[in-house]
Amino acid sequence: MKKLEFFYDFSSPWTYLASTRIEEIARRHNANLVWRPILVGGVFNAVNPSVYESRQHPVVPKMRYYGKDMQDWARYYGITLKMPTVNVAAVKVVNTIRGAYVAEEHGRIAQYSHRAFESFWVEDRDIGQESVIADIARQAGLDGNEMIEKIKLPAYKEKVRAATQELIDRGGFGSPTFFVDGNLFFGNDRLQLVEFELSR
Repeated sequence: MKKLEFFYDFSSPWTYLASTRIEEIARRHNANLVWRPILVGGVFNAVNPSVYESRQHPVVPKMRYYGKDMQDWARYYGITLKMPTVNVAAVKVVNTIRGAYVAEEHGRIAQYSHRAFESFWVEDRDIGQESVIADIARQAGLDGNEMIEKIKLPAYKEKVRAATQELIDRGGFGSPTFFVDGNLFFGNDRLQLVEFELSR
């Protein structure tokens, strides 16, 4: 059985797209899927500051195309993707990411992650708010109060920090990043290559 690692941050629409297909791909190829939540801002700060530069000085036609491209992918996948009305950069997504590690302890990381992505990219909810995180937890079959207590603990902060650093150390530079038995692939549009690698 091959190992498929999925490094992800809830703040990326491209990662939301990939998250809707990753389990199906793993099942189709009998791969062991490992969900790896990370803070992509930490990755950008360490190895990919050009992301911030492009935001400050955007190429307007390219940005317009990105919007179209995302909707093209959403239609292709048969899902809804809406840009949140809240400023994505202002969302305390690190709280939601810590919550994924709480969910992992209960064997519910996939359910929690799907609900977090959908809450942000479909339902336009501020997933950094504790009340929203607690609701996501409950919808994923978890205890909302336990979730809010644990995401404040140093142990969960360290889990996010360690996974983020691991991605950097392994050559990653953004989200979503996939590893198939250690072989790196970046981006939703590389899922076909991920499948090809799994089939080899």
